Amino acid sequence: MTLARRPAVFLDRDGVLNKTFVHGGVTHPPQGLDDFEFLPGVPAATQRLVDRGWPLVVVTNQPDVARGTQSRAIVELQHQHLMKHLPLLEVLTCYHDSGDHCPCRKPQPGLLLEAARRWNLDLRRSVMVGDRWSDVVAGQAAGCTAVLVKTPYSAAERCHPDHCVNDLTEAAAWIIETFALRGVA
Repeated sequence: MTLARRPAVFLDRDGVLNKTFVHGGVTHPPQGLDDFEFLPGVPAATQRLVDRGWPLVVVTNQPDVARGTQSRAIVELQHQHLMKHLPLLEVLTCYHDSGDHCPCRKPQPGLLLEAARRWNLDLRRSVMVGDRWSDVVAGQAAGCTAVLVKTPYSAAERCHPDHCVNDLTEAAAWIIETFALRGVA
């Protein structure tokens, strides 16, 4: 007997779940746990989604490891922190840089495809929430509905999100309302 595949919400990390830092006009992730800070409303929004039956999987690019400006051990400590404080199934990470042409590095859909395989997820009924064009493109390439959290660095002109929001709280409300109407979750 095969279990039915279920929809999920895929979440980008930096800029969706936690604060980013701008240096020289470029956003950067937190360097350690000391500066790792959830954005307002994130714990409540993630819990609201889980309470409505949505499993949550974080899919994140962390190229600073490949660039040598961040250690993999620190990133994994940050992910343990995420798992401890948010109701997540898993955090999947691509540690490669753009030049590595890795199939798991967003905008490629590899991380979402891997999560779907591991957790028996139905990508066509799932949602990707991210703050960059690459998150939207990865989600749509995997067959998901894509929600863009609008920021000054989203590069929204490079993608066509299914919906735009200001933060994860708005995304959660939209997902719950829209997909309940469709009878998905």
